[in-house]
Amino acid sequence: MITTDVLVIGAGAAGLMCAAQAGYRGKSVVVVDMGKKPARKILISGGGRCNFTNENTSPENYLCQNPHFAKSALSRYSAQDFIDLVDRHGLQYHHKTLGQLFCDNSAQDLVDILMTECDWAGVTLELRSEVLSVTKIDDGYSVITNAKSYQCKSLVVASGGLTMPKLGATAIGYKIAEQFNLNVLETLAALVPFTLHDHDKQRFDGLSGISLLTEVTSETGTRFKENILFTHRGLSGPAILQISSFWRAGQAVTINLLPEHDLSETLGQWQREQGQKSVKNLLATLLPKRFVEVLVKDGVIADKPIKQLNHQDIAVLSDYLHAWQIKPNGTEGYRTAEVTLGGVDTDELSSKTFESKKQQGLFFIGEVIDVTGWLGGYNFQFCWASGYACGQAV
Repeated sequence: MITTDVLVIGAGAAGLMCAAQAGYRGKSVVVVDMGKKPARKILISGGGRCNFTNENTSPENYLCQNPHFAKSALSRYSAQDFIDLVDRHGLQYHHKTLGQLFCDNSAQDLVDILMTECDWAGVTLELRSEVLSVTKIDDGYSVITNAKSYQCKSLVVASGGLTMPKLGATAIGYKIAEQFNLNVLETLAALVPFTLHDHDKQRFDGLSGISLLTEVTSETGTRFKENILFTHRGLSGPAILQISSFWRAGQAVTINLLPEHDLSETLGQWQREQGQKSVKNLLATLLPKRFVEVLVKDGVIADKPIKQLNHQDIAVLSDYLHAWQIKPNGTEGYRTAEVTLGGVDTDELSSKTFESKKQQGLFFIGEVIDVTGWLGGYNFQFCWASGYACGQAV
């Protein structure tokens, strides 16, 4: 039986941050993880370069049943705080659009920083360790893994969500919460591509790889202006991943295919200046040609000179392209999702320390709880912030 002050389940972003902070405070800390190596999700995120934070982070960038829950942690450990940390280690990184920061070389550089922090803080890491049971004991918790048995005063669950099962994602965090009578909200795959119904898949067969700037709106009115991407299964791209967190089965999404144009105005101008040219050829200057051809085949776009369109034709075509509606069949699920929506109910936790209100010494941080960020580094920033807050409290 190994005795430690703090046992962290999960060597991901939140778990490693928490472990280092607790270690620096003089606590003995052990991190257990099922994987062969730590931080596997960091390593594959952002195409292997990890979008590790977002300079624009605010509580408004998160979905949670209690929208105020994330405020405390995010204010106490900001994106700038994490940037200062990686700067001290000399990480080479670059800025992308919308406040996103990525590693220049490889996400491994970021993992190395986290492991160095844990090393300096005296943290012990035990890999290939599957948690088999958790039991409350007089002065803390007993945790048995396939390799060893532990006793700890504070138990931190940083086991992540259900996304990317090939990396070893399991429901262990939710099971521990339920074991101690904490409410767990329904979980769903989020930041995930849409699949389409067969009839739409057939319509758009051949468009795979086409990307265009759009504004996508959910039935709740949430909107994102970014690219969409046609795939052989359906729709992806940043705007689709963003809106997927706000979409539920059976709902439609509305896509403005020309958010930078007023199509009625443009069509009128074309009529005056290029009346002999065909509608389809002119629209192919604004939209991908293959996509225009699909809409011609569907009868949405008339294959005739633009001067032959009347006012009603212009209004109908403009409305269609500015508010194209599509009803997804579903999503690609946890296999390709970036995060898990839902999880441990934040009403069960202290927003300052992430400790269970019902169960002293039991903490939940990171993706396992019901806080889900937008695409663009927000989820990692919440992992750093919740890990930091918890590490100061255990």
